[in-house]
Amino acid sequence: MNTAALHNLEAADRLEFPIPAGVYAERVVSVKHYTDRLFSFRITRPQTFRFRSGEFVMIGLPNAEKPIFRAYSIASPAWDEELEFFSIKVPDGPLTQHLQKIEPGDIVLMRQKSTGTLVLDALTSAKRLYMISTGTGIAPFASLIRDPETYEKFDQIILTHTCRDVAELAYGAELVAATREDPLIGELTDGRLHHFTSTTRETSRQMGRITTSIESGELFRALGTKPFDPENDRVMICGSMAMLKDVKALVEKAGLKEGSNAEPADFVVERAFVG
Repeated sequence: MNTAALHNLEAADRLEFPIPAGVYAERVVSVKHYTDRLFSFRITRPQTFRFRSGEFVMIGLPNAEKPIFRAYSIASPAWDEELEFFSIKVPDGPLTQHLQKIEPGDIVLMRQKSTGTLVLDALTSAKRLYMISTGTGIAPFASLIRDPETYEKFDQIILTHTCRDVAELAYGAELVAATREDPLIGELTDGRLHHFTSTTRETSRQMGRITTSIESGELFRALGTKPFDPENDRVMICGSMAMLKDVKALVEKAGLKEGSNAEPADFVVERAFVG
């Protein structure tokens, strides 16, 4: 068994299967179920683990000789003492059918390296930062809107979240409210953090796909901003594969160029998103 991974987890020595080498074994701190499709959970954070807000890690469960790992964006900011994740529930999903049943005290496995494209280093500074998300694609933005560096680099942060039903927007609504009241960064968000939500199935105040809202101009009218402009706007995109493709095409049409850690530019897309 990899003793370095166990640090203070006394229960880990009672697991049926050994912890793989190079993997952290962390204890579940809390779990919250939002709908029959969505839940969030927090786990302990290894003292040696470092990451940049917006990155993802591979997580799994100690339920097999060769556990299944999937990419999950870290929803907590880099300064948080715990690690937070926001997940879908897939009844027959190789990992999520089991992950959705975790309870406080259970153990979650996490590989030691974090990575990802949705990081501030991949974008050049500008006036506005749009974070375009669908479903659990809001997770990396949950990290970034709670990071003081985001407010140092951009004057205005716009988080969009589109889901099928109103109840699926609850995580984002709670997130934004808590961020505005946070003693560390609450003052930074004042008048600068904006939240645009829409639903595609259940009736709500704002209906339709985010691509439709962008193309029609409804998004910009609701926010009091102008259409995407390379001089003033930067965009991060995370969600379903169809949405990633469509929004990428829209921002490129507006003249924005895709950036990376090696060559920061105007927009970035997370293609390793789970769910």
